[in-house]
Amino acid sequence: MSKFLRNVLVGGAVAAGAAAWALAPRAFGDKRRNYVPAVPDVWYAHRGLHDAGSGLTAQYAVGSGDYVALARRMAMKAGYATPDETGPIAPENSLASFAAACEAGYGIELDVQLTLDGQVVVVHDEDLLRVAGDPRRIEDLTYDELTRIPLFPGGKPGDAAAKPLPGAEQRPPLVTTPSSAPDGYYQHVPLFADVLKVVDGRVPLIVEYKFDCDARWDERCELLMERGDALLQGYEGAYVVESFHPQAMCWYKEHRPEACRGQLSEAASMGESGASAWAAGLLVFDWLSRPDFVAYDWRGGNTPQVRAARSMGATTVSWTVRSQDELAECDAWFDRHIFESFVPDPRQ
Repeated sequence: MSKFLRNVLVGGAVAAGAAAWALAPRAFGDKRRNYVPAVPDVWYAHRGLHDAGSGLTAQYAVGSGDYVALARRMAMKAGYATPDETGPIAPENSLASFAAACEAGYGIELDVQLTLDGQVVVVHDEDLLRVAGDPRRIEDLTYDELTRIPLFPGGKPGDAAAKPLPGAEQRPPLVTTPSSAPDGYYQHVPLFADVLKVVDGRVPLIVEYKFDCDARWDERCELLMERGDALLQGYEGAYVVESFHPQAMCWYKEHRPEACRGQLSEAASMGESGASAWAAGLLVFDWLSRPDFVAYDWRGGNTPQVRAARSMGATTVSWTVRSQDELAECDAWFDRHIFESFVPDPRQ
C-alpha cells in the first residue's frame, strides 16, 4: 500500500470517527443511571388539535376539513364554546386546542417563550402577526396585555393566518392593546402553567424552548430555561423537552440529566442559511446536547445524519406531517410523528 493511500485511509477513518462522535446521542449507560424515560409512543398534535393556524393552507385542504371538524368537536366536548360559534374555537397553541387534543387522546407538541414581564407563555412565533393580526413581539408585551388580544379575531374555522389589524402594516405599527377584554368567545396566548393544568397528565407533552436566534445565548435565554423547567418539575404528567438551540438542551444535560431531551433540526443549505444553520442541519452540534431523540423535518428522515443518529440509539421524531401521503413517504425513517391538518389512522 502506498503512503498516499494509507494517509487517505487513515484520514478518512479519523473523519468518520469525528463525525460519529459529533452525532452520537446520549449513551445508554447515562440513560440508565439517570432513569431517563423514552419518548412516549403516541401521535403528537402540533400546537394542539386546532381549527385555525399552522398547516391549514390550501395545499392541505383535502384532509384538513375532517381535522378542523374533529378539533372543534373535541374542544366543545371539553367545554369550550358552543355549536353556534361561527369563528375559531380552538386556534393553535390555545387552551382550547390543548383540551381538544386531550379529548381525542393525542399527545401535544407546544412552544414556550417569555413575555416582557418574564411570564412563560405558549406561543410559536416571535410576534402575533400570523395568529392575531398584531405585529408586536411577544417579548414586548406583558401577559396581561396578551389576555386582551384575541387569537384569529373575526376569522373563520380553517384559517391559516389572521387578517392584519388596522394599522398593523404601518411603519411603525399603529396597533395598541385594548383596555378591556373583547366581548364574546375568544382564545388568547396562554400561560404555560395554565396549559399544564388543562392537560393534567392526560397525554404526554413535547415542550419546545423557543428563541429568536439559535446562535445567541444570553440572560433571557437562561431565564426561560429556569422558569420553564421549574414549571415542569412541579408537573406530574409525562413530558420530554426539545429545542433548535443546542445550548438549551446542553442546559438540560447539565441541570436536569433525568429529563428526556431532543435536538430539533432540519436540512439547510450553506448558501441560503449560512454555515451555522447548515452545520446544525447535519446534527454536528449534537455533541453539545447529547440528545435522547432527534426531531427532524419529515423530509429529512432518510438523510445520512438522521439515519446515523438513529442507528446509534436516538429516537427519531418527524415534524410536521400534514397528510397521509407525507406520512407514507417518511414513516419508515421515524419512530414518532408530530402531525396536523389531517386525522392520522390510529392503527399506523
